[in-house]
Order: sequence, then C-alpha cells, then structure tokens
Amino acid sequence: MNTKHDSRENILAAARRLFHIQGYHATGLNQILKESGAPKGSLYYYFPNGKEQLAIEAVNTMAQFIITDIQNHLKESENACEALQYHLRCIANRFDDIDNIECIPIGLLAAETSSISEPLRMACKTAFESWEALYRQKLIESGMEPDQAHQISFVINALIEGAITRSLTTKDGQPLRYAADCIPLLLQR
Repeated sequence: MNTKHDSRENILAAARRLFHIQGYHATGLNQILKESGAPKGSLYYYFPNGKEQLAIEAVNTMAQFIITDIQNHLKESENACEALQYHLRCIANRFDDIDNIECIPIGLLAAETSSISEPLRMACKTAFESWEALYRQKLIESGMEPDQAHQISFVINALIEGAITRSLTTKDGQPLRYAADCIPLLLQR
C-alpha cells in the first residue's frame, strides 16, 4: 500500500538518484516523477518550491546520513589518525560498487549550483561545516589545538570531496584509499 509518506520518500529517493547520476541541471521534474511513480500533484504538494526545494531536502537528507556515518566511523578508534583512515576506507569501499551508490556527491552539486541558488549553496555549506565539526572534535579530543583542528578538519573535508570526485571518474574507491594513506602526513606535528 502506497501512503502519502511513501510518495514523498519515493520522490526524494528518485531525485537523489537522478541528481547523482545526471547532475542537477540535467534532471527534470517529469523524470523524477516518472522514476518515483508518484502522481504529479504529489511533487508540488510535498515540494511547493519545486526542484530547488527538492534538491535542498536531498542535500539535507544526505548530510544527515553522512553525519551518522562519520560519527560511527570515528568511534572505531580513540586514535584520530586511525579513526579518520577507517572513515575514508569505508567510503572507498562504497565507491568500489559505484553503480549502486545511492548518494548525491554534495561537492559536485555545490559546484554545479552555487552561483545560481543561494538556498542550495547554503544547504551544501551547512553540510560541509557539520562534517568538519565532527572531524574537528575528534582532532581536539586527540590533543590538537582548536585553531589547528579547525584548519585540518577543513582540509580533511576538502581531501575527501576531491577524492570522491576522482573516485567517480575512476569508478572505484582507490583515490579515497590514497587519501586515507595521506592522513598520517596531514596530522604530523
């Protein structure tokens, strides 16, 4: 039985998948509706501001999923270096099966839309900052000074986003493994 909640979630899932495969600009609302199986009225009922609102909610959903992932991965070791390497290797494993990834590369979506949509740019910025805050906290817990932890957490997130872009082009997780291997160099004091 398809409930109203299912229609909303189906639309959001279809949008995430299509934004991942095609990007924001190449994905049309009719295509999202067709893929979701939801009636046309559902899209504007749940997302009255259309595609931009749908993309913002897709980013927010992915950001929360990634926050949970980061939290779980960073708990794997008290040692910040080991925990961060574990985190990157877990991401790498997902990119080894790139055809079945159900995520939006937020960095790519940000690059595609930041100059045309301030609300979407802010959603991406908030996502990045929330991930960086988790990295920063782990680094501070390991004894790093807050200012240095702030800078390093920014660099770690940029490293991950760049490695994700490369993983998309190589169609495997190896670039993320290379990034994981460089974490000890980054954290040297």
